Amino acid sequence: MNLEPVTDGLLILVAIGLLWKGAGWVVHSACCVASRFKLPEAVIGATIVALGTSAPEIVVTLVAALGGKPDIAVGNVVGSNIFNLGFILGGCATIWAIPTTRQLVLRDVPVLLLAALLLLLFLSDGTLGRWEGLSMMAILGGYVLYLVNRGELEGDEAEEIPIQPARTRDYFMLLLGLVSIISGAHLLVRGASAIAASFGLSEWAIGVTVVAAGTSLPELATAVVAVRRGRSSLMAGTLVGSDLFNVLGVLGLAAFLQPLTIHPSARASLVMMAAMMAVLLLFMRSGWRITRIEGACLILMACLRWSHDLAPGLWSYPGLWS
Repeated sequence: MNLEPVTDGLLILVAIGLLWKGAGWVVHSACCVASRFKLPEAVIGATIVALGTSAPEIVVTLVAALGGKPDIAVGNVVGSNIFNLGFILGGCATIWAIPTTRQLVLRDVPVLLLAALLLLLFLSDGTLGRWEGLSMMAILGGYVLYLVNRGELEGDEAEEIPIQPARTRDYFMLLLGLVSIISGAHLLVRGASAIAASFGLSEWAIGVTVVAAGTSLPELATAVVAVRRGRSSLMAGTLVGSDLFNVLGVLGLAAFLQPLTIHPSARASLVMMAAMMAVLLLFMRSGWRITRIEGACLILMACLRWSHDLAPGLWSYPGLWS
């Protein structure tokens, strides 16, 4: 019996654990450090908490891009967005109908859809270059400045973190969290590449599914807490904002540092991501809420994407039948 896939699978689980715990440590300790320097809670929530929950996507994407794994780098971002909208937002909607706002429907989701279409355009030749990455970061910067000028940058996420002035322990935990995230990112990319080779999957397929799910766990935890506290509308806005940051910020930075060339099979997932955002916009506008049935439809779309990427390699793997 070939034990390498089992070992690689355990490596991925350890990596996901490091990413999850590291993100939590970074968010908590960074908030305490920011409080020590008298930063307002709204600023802490809109920057440190938001960046902390996106830290796994950022570091994994950069590690993969700089390590010569562009399919995992881009697949992680695309897959994370599909996971966020399909499994997390759709899953929460199947339990509690999620009300939407005019801001989400008329501004945020359309901007996210345009960002996805722009990424699809840039990757039409299979490559995301430095100038394209720079333009994506510039668009994100302009959008953030627009929100700041209108005073619409939300800081409510900080309410989930008990903020107190930093102690010596918090500085140590901040360093430990960063080390955990970076170590987890390296292990996740390494384990994912090995799993892909073992099952005859492309690195894109494993990046858009397993890697993406692992880096989306902080968003999942935040979403569950928000919905349980009756703040499902805020949760939806947070997920949309996270996806927009992933597409324009994370991928833009990765492409600027290292131009990315992806596998031809990636186009189907890019189209699925854009289609899911268009469907989400329709769902949010119809009745100004995401119903349980609509949530189930989002989950189904994500499941179809996963089965399309993973099923061929898994069913053809010899060890599955021995």
